[in-house]
This record gives sequence, C-alpha cells and structure tokens, in this order.
Amino acid sequence: MTDTPSVPLIDPVALTQDLVRCPSITPLDAGALEVMATALRGLGFEVTRLRFEEEGTDPIDNIFARRGTGGPHLCYLGHTDVVPVGRESDWVHPPFAAVIDGDKLYGRGASDMKSGNAAFVAAVSRFLQQKPDFDGSISLLITGDEEALSVNGTVKVVEWMRLNGQLPDMALVGEPSNPDQMGQVMRVGRRGSWNARLFVDGVQGHSAYPERVDNPIPKMLRLLNRLVAERLDNGNDYFPPSHIVISSVDVGNTAPNIIPAHIEALLNIRFNSEWTSATLEAHIRSILDEDGVPYRLECWCNAESFLVKDAAWRQIVADAITEQCGAPPRFDTGGGTSDARHIAPYCPVVEYGVTNATIHKVDEYVKLEDIHNLTETYTRILARTFV
Repeated sequence: MTDTPSVPLIDPVALTQDLVRCPSITPLDAGALEVMATALRGLGFEVTRLRFEEEGTDPIDNIFARRGTGGPHLCYLGHTDVVPVGRESDWVHPPFAAVIDGDKLYGRGASDMKSGNAAFVAAVSRFLQQKPDFDGSISLLITGDEEALSVNGTVKVVEWMRLNGQLPDMALVGEPSNPDQMGQVMRVGRRGSWNARLFVDGVQGHSAYPERVDNPIPKMLRLLNRLVAERLDNGNDYFPPSHIVISSVDVGNTAPNIIPAHIEALLNIRFNSEWTSATLEAHIRSILDEDGVPYRLECWCNAESFLVKDAAWRQIVADAITEQCGAPPRFDTGGGTSDARHIAPYCPVVEYGVTNATIHKVDEYVKLEDIHNLTETYTRILARTFV
C-alpha cells in the first residue's frame, strides 16, 4: 500500500508577504499569480492559466486550480490585482515591501485581498494534513482583473468553468468584510448597480432673449426633482432601501450669457433584491414619462443584486466564524460590487475576509492576528464542508 504524500504546511503571513511584494497594480500581474500557482501545485492542485482579452482592453491572466474531481465542490474566489498606491512618499513603509511593524503587515493589497488569498491556501494545507483523502473537490479562481474593468477576469473564467464542467456547488469570496474586528460581518448578497445617462435637448441662444430659445435646464431639473423625490422601496430583511444618486449634471457651458442647447445627467442606483435591472429601468422611465418632457435615456447595469438563499451553506460558514470568534456574524449585503456577482447565478456564494478599514488607503495594513484568525476560520469551513 502506498502512503499518501504529505503536504507542506503553508505560513499565511509569509505567503501574504510574497504576494504583497509583487507590484500587481491592475492590470499588471507582476508575478503574483505565479506565487499563488506555485503554492497550490505544492498542495497537489492542477493549475490552469487562463488569459482573456477584448478589443480595446488589456489582456488579463487568471488561474483556475482544482484538487479533486468529485463533489461537493467548494470554490474560493480571489484577486491579486491592487489599486494604485498614490504618492509613495506618503507611505510610512514602501507599499510593496511587505514590512511587518509591530503587529501589522503593511503594503498595498495587504487587506484587499492578498491576505485572504494566503489564508485560504494556508487553510487548505492544514485541512489536507488532517484529511488528505477527503471526498470532494476544492478549487480556487484567482483573477488579475477585479479592481479595474473586470471584463477579462472572473466573469470569463466562470464562463470557462461552465463550458468545461467545473462549476462548483458553493463558493467563498475572500473580500475583506469586517469593519473593525474579525467575526463581525459575513456578506450574504450584494446590491446591484444600475447606471443611466439622461439627456434633454433645447435650442441654444443669447440669454438676453430667452423667448427666442428653449432652455433645457429647467426641464432637466423637473425630471431630476421627480427622481430624487421617489422612494423606490423600503428594503427588506437583508437589504437597505434602494437609492437614487445624481452623480453629475453638465451642459458644457462656460459662458454666462449663453443658454445651452443640451444638458445631460448621470444617475447611479444601488438596488436591492426587490428589483432587477429590467424592472428598475421600466420604473425609472415611467417616472420620467409623467412630466411630458422629451428625454433620452441610455442605461447600463454593472451588477444585478443577489441574495444567498441556500441556508445550509450560509450556516456552515456562519457556524465556523462563530466557533472561531465566539459570536455569530451579522449577515450583510452592503458595500459596492464584488466578483461574487459572477458566480452567484450558478451556486450559493458568501463573502468573508479580514477587516477593511484601510483598503485602498495610504499605509494599508492587515493585523497579523487577523491573518491567523482567518486561516483558522477557513480551516473550520473546509472541515465542516467535507465531513
């Protein structure tokens, strides 16, 4: 009888440092994906590199790694790209030096979300030492395109997974979810993001002769006032009320004595599970139609809202967090969009990671104890999933 090969025990802090030292400012990879791939190959994963590109966009590298062929199949989703650092001189420690100062590890991406990636890989190594012959599959989808356009990353890898029979039964996203301390928040859904560009036309002319022109500004104001007065919904048990934001109004006019011919406004609506992008667009158009002002509306949706309705998977993760942190997490759907939206149509997905107080900021850091806490939590999730 052949002994099962032992797997190395991964240090999550050291792996986080290796990842942070890769200056993977989106869309650059800078070696970060290979750091992940090397660690995963050492744990017996089959790693597939996937590059996607669209005309007019940067080509993006991604990896899909899987160990096992059966079910249940749990997939972890993460990203290795990071946002720009701003002025490096503003940082106490160089943003890609991964300096440990006291109880904190500093660097761009330390909390968003390279420590989450490292914690999951480390958790897998611990789980495999405990149960090397587990029944089921563990996979990781790691993209380099989350912080930018998000067109050549997770959305395309998920489609590749669908076409190649690799879709999971449940998914976990390592985005930093906790405001202040570990165990506070587990995200069980996300709001959708609907956008529109609203146009109203008029007739340009001299402001001394308003009777000869058609000023589009008062018409636009009437439409916008209707929108801001609208209460879309009252929210529900998991989501706050949807809300309309007017993010820009522009006539492109720098002269005070010219009435413009055109005006446009930008709208953004963060919407909950009471709506889809289609029903929301229909409702907004019905509001605008009430005034009788001719308008044009160009709409697009960055993300549909979603809510995890699989109570079993939600509870597995919540129980692991409770066991590790001593109190149950609050189920939450706040924040912006995340790559969870791309896998949500195919399987239940929850998000849980380190704290997010310093993400995208100068001197971004993660507490060392939070990395270890997350590693232990992920290990508990794996143990509960593959009983």
